[in-house]
Amino acid sequence: MKRFVFSLVLAIIVSMSFIQAGSGDNDSQNKAHEAAKDTDIQACVSACGLPSDLDFSDRTFPIERSDQEWRTLLSEISYQVARKHKTEPPFQNPYFDNKELGYYACVGCEAPLFSSLDKYDSGTGWPSFSQAIDDRLVAQQVDNSFGMRRIEVHCALCGSHQGHLFPDGPKPNFTRFCINSASLKFVPAASKALLRTAILEWYQTEKNLAQ
Repeated sequence: MKRFVFSLVLAIIVSMSFIQAGSGDNDSQNKAHEAAKDTDIQACVSACGLPSDLDFSDRTFPIERSDQEWRTLLSEISYQVARKHKTEPPFQNPYFDNKELGYYACVGCEAPLFSSLDKYDSGTGWPSFSQAIDDRLVAQQVDNSFGMRRIEVHCALCGSHQGHLFPDGPKPNFTRFCINSASLKFVPAASKALLRTAILEWYQTEKNLAQ
């Protein structure tokens, strides 16, 4: 277990998304990005605003709780969004315009999912991130509900629904994680160095990986 944690820490140090320098993008990426930029903002909002029709009740995750335990742990809106795949209203949630330095943890298990350094204003009314801190902690699932194909994202440790992933984000990845505030818990940091330390400390705590 310690060897696994050590390897994971090394991997996160290499891959953490703190102010990455842009690299050359190929023509296909640029064309796709330009096409996404031309998409009407209302279409983006509509896609984000629809709930997910997925059901994870037959799945198992490293962190498991009964429905009653989830109801006790979470607020009503967090329970409805994170566990029942609902969607909170845009511009009426606590984190869509939060500009503080820190990281955003899963409301269900406190795993560090997104960094404020990757947060940007997408104009949709929900917290938006260009990338996750660690792709291994943010799982994806195709969501074909409501006659459209979307990519649903959820916490890989506890299965809590986070939001959806869209291909219209900023360079260099062109990805936009459209996330519900109700699925997140913001952990502030006084500096970038302390932000990095706080995230690494989570990985170094074996209980977070052994639950």
